[in-house]
Amino acid sequence: MPLMLYNTLTRKKEPFRPLDPANVRLYVCGPTVYDFAHIGNARPVIVFDVLFRLLRHLAKKGEWDGGKGETKVTYVRNITDVDDKINARAKEEGVSIGDLTERTTKQFHHDIAALGVLRPTVEPRATDNIPQMIELITTLLRRGHAYEAGGEVLFEVTSMADYGALSNRNLDEQQAGARVAVEPHKRNPGDFVLWKLSTPDEPGWDSPWGRGRPGWHIECSAMSKRYLGEVFDIHCGGLDLIFPHHENEIAQSRCAHGTGVMANVWMHNGFLQVEGQKMSKSLGNFVTINDLLNTDKFGGKKWDGEVLKLAMLQTHYRQPIDWTVKSLEQAAQKLGRWKRIAVPMKTDGALPDQLSPRPLFPLIQNALEDDLNTPKAIAQIDSLINNASREPVVEVSDALRFFGLLRDPYSQTMELTKLEKKLIAQRGAARTNKNWDESDRLRDELAALGVVLKDNKDGTTTWEVQR
Repeated sequence: MPLMLYNTLTRKKEPFRPLDPANVRLYVCGPTVYDFAHIGNARPVIVFDVLFRLLRHLAKKGEWDGGKGETKVTYVRNITDVDDKINARAKEEGVSIGDLTERTTKQFHHDIAALGVLRPTVEPRATDNIPQMIELITTLLRRGHAYEAGGEVLFEVTSMADYGALSNRNLDEQQAGARVAVEPHKRNPGDFVLWKLSTPDEPGWDSPWGRGRPGWHIECSAMSKRYLGEVFDIHCGGLDLIFPHHENEIAQSRCAHGTGVMANVWMHNGFLQVEGQKMSKSLGNFVTINDLLNTDKFGGKKWDGEVLKLAMLQTHYRQPIDWTVKSLEQAAQKLGRWKRIAVPMKTDGALPDQLSPRPLFPLIQNALEDDLNTPKAIAQIDSLINNASREPVVEVSDALRFFGLLRDPYSQTMELTKLEKKLIAQRGAARTNKNWDESDRLRDELAALGVVLKDNKDGTTTWEVQR
């Protein structure tokens, strides 16, 4: 069956076909790095990691390039490291903004690594893309979609005839002040900031409109355009980002580039609550990923990252999820049973022969191709185990590896295969010869095998095995 994805823009499931059969392009809104990531932040990281894995799997099978299996998948997830929340937290802690964002970004990477998610192809930081944002704002001014007022550059929402299509709300229905700042210098209450002036103690960059910093929305428009193009395949994020963030991204990008869409498919994960209540610090139920991994604040014990992932995937990504101790206990029990049956340890500690790369079991793949139906895929794994003999279930091992649920005890001890070593050497030669297309192709081929490369500033390359 073709891959079917629910598109928020059209409000229906549609067959997915990439704009470019040689390169599937995916953008996911990443964290604003001012605090520990909470469990709600983990949901898009986990569910859209599954999408990334599925797209790579289908590309390797030749789904979109006539069976050649040469399609690459480019996954961009940004880091927002310039924001008023960051400024306020740095001032509150008495630290520099740079120190805060570096520390928090490092913590984010550490926490999500425990969840067994793959690294994105590109992880741009907003502060590394300021020239691109200034260029985009300049274009919007020139085309009559923006104006200067009150020391700011603002986007004029009435300049776009179909503004509000993603969130399904027109300008008359929008309430000033609902996640939109109300200021007297705005022509319309819904107009939003593209650039604002900075005080001497705030981060700022020189621009045609004075020393200042970008608005939140322009950041993602600039980064997605730089790494994926004016129009790309899939844009993802949480349900809370539909308005105003994603709506305003669309407005900026379409009006700047004169395109009919920014991304063909928009996907959004549902909200998360904790033990039946909205998560908030005032209720004492604010749970970070780090809390779950390293403290006994939730359920009186520490939880393994793979358990957190499985608990998350037992609810369909578009549905609301209730994060409970009981759901974690059930996930831990299920995962333990799967591993005991599917991955018996050899006496010498070597990897079982059955763990060589294999295609996904068809019914599991079919479930995922139906708009990432992970609950159905999990049910299929249970069905395989319930109908298995005493021998290891190869299909279950393959499925666990696909989801990133089969890392321990092997993740840090796996050795590279002869093929993987050969591919790494070939990529090194391609980089030396500045054959960047071949270098990218080999990097993607290795990623599909579970070997993630990291190119360092000194020219060396390291890797991590993520089976």
